[in-house]
Amino acid sequence: MSALKLDGKELSRVSEDSIKNRVSDLIKKGVKPTLATILVGNDPASETYVKMKRNTCARVGMESIAVEMPDTTTTEELLLKIQELNANDKVHGILLQHPVPSQIDERKCFDSIGVNKDVDGVTCLGFGNMSMGIDAYGSCTPAGIIRLINHYNLNVEGLNAVVVGRSPILGKPMAMMLLNLNATVTICHSRTKDIERIIQNADLVVGAVGIPKFIKSNWLKKDAIVIDAGYHPEKCGDIDLDGIEENASAYTPVPGGVGPMTINTLVLQTLESAEKL
Repeated sequence: MSALKLDGKELSRVSEDSIKNRVSDLIKKGVKPTLATILVGNDPASETYVKMKRNTCARVGMESIAVEMPDTTTTEELLLKIQELNANDKVHGILLQHPVPSQIDERKCFDSIGVNKDVDGVTCLGFGNMSMGIDAYGSCTPAGIIRLINHYNLNVEGLNAVVVGRSPILGKPMAMMLLNLNATVTICHSRTKDIERIIQNADLVVGAVGIPKFIKSNWLKKDAIVIDAGYHPEKCGDIDLDGIEENASAYTPVPGGVGPMTINTLVLQTLESAEKL
């Protein structure tokens, strides 16, 4: 039997229809969900990502405010802009596009975003709340993965889950979210010894390492759930998906798996922030 394809593209499309209806209901009540996007500098990839997020807002009827700052911006100038957006009652979510220029203390700026507007799930407080099972907006990529898992009714309780990567907005929150679903979680990283053996014993693997096809297809356990959170110019992810349909029980395709869920989750969490008013 072929593996179940976890179709993030289709789920995000269906989700957008629901979001549109909820946005319309809010607008009738006098509230227009609004996301502020902050782009510092002119990194081409960051410009593309921000444009995609703003376009998604437009499709569902939400407002987006584009805040563009020069690459000479200081930490203090960025903090002032974030404080201004925190104080603006018409802004329901704040996105600071990563990465920022090197002279800026990115972590300090992330953590200055009010936790009630942290719809991208980047603050330490939001991470801590999420880890402890307290209501919080999750980092969008891992939160999108959990939505996929739930949508397809995959029970991860008791599974041996391996997350490959430990970034603060992907690997670490992914591990905590799986732990909260009662999976037994191992985090692998660049210093992990015998990583191949660890992955071979995994019932669920999340590739979040940022290296094309780092995880080889023959490392994957038969009937594992395979989640690939990577995307590279070669149009591949972090996992070699060769033969995946015959070997896995479920998998995310690349593209069309995790990627669409990331922006969809950002927009959904902005809507949820607006609905709380």
